[in-house]
Amino acid sequence: MSDERASGGIALFGGTFDPPHIGHLTVAQDAFDALPVHRVVWIPCGHPPHKRPWRLSSPEVRLEMTRAAVAGDERFRVSDREVRRKGRSYTVDTLRELVGADPATRFFLLIGPDQAAAFRSWREPDEIARLARVVVMVPGGGSFGRVTSPGVEHDQLPVTRIDVSSSEIRARLGEGRQLRYLVPDPVRAIVEREGLYPHADRTYMAAGRVASGAAGAGRRHAMTRATRWTER
Repeated sequence: MSDERASGGIALFGGTFDPPHIGHLTVAQDAFDALPVHRVVWIPCGHPPHKRPWRLSSPEVRLEMTRAAVAGDERFRVSDREVRRKGRSYTVDTLRELVGADPATRFFLLIGPDQAAAFRSWREPDEIARLARVVVMVPGGGSFGRVTSPGVEHDQLPVTRIDVSSSEIRARLGEGRQLRYLVPDPVRAIVEREGLYPHADRTYMAAGRVASGAAGAGRRHAMTRATRWTER
């Protein structure tokens, strides 16, 4: 590791990670390579305000899966900060804690296009942007359309586009299909051990089957973009 990188900042990668998959790992790697950081810290949400809690795996299991996904990769760390916190998980609270504990470190907050579009609805978005540099990860370099600004000063980071989402993975498992190659093997082992997603929401896959022809293909691509980033 170069001296410049070793003294660099930290990228924060939050989400539900239900489950963490190859798309998450790929964009986290892209962010590490592109940003002046020495680490990407994954932060599984404990109780995200924008999700229905009964549709999520337990925070503890999602934390375990995230740790399993990145195990052995020195570029990545996993924080249990939001899982341990009582009540809803708000990004601004996490940033206040991190900056308060380490004011000399520069933090980069990684978000996706859908999160960017909804950013002004987050709790204290301007304070978030003051505490960390907002980085919008753009799949495929934005070749699938213009990315909505989060409404704060930010950077856009082209990342590898991989059309897989946690919701699609849950739907596949609910249909009895294989997860191999979509999630790391240690994550798959936890999913199987815990019996996760036995009655997964099949809306995603059903909609994909209804769409057909050129128009249908476009519809499937649009749906993939939407679910990929909201399911983190």
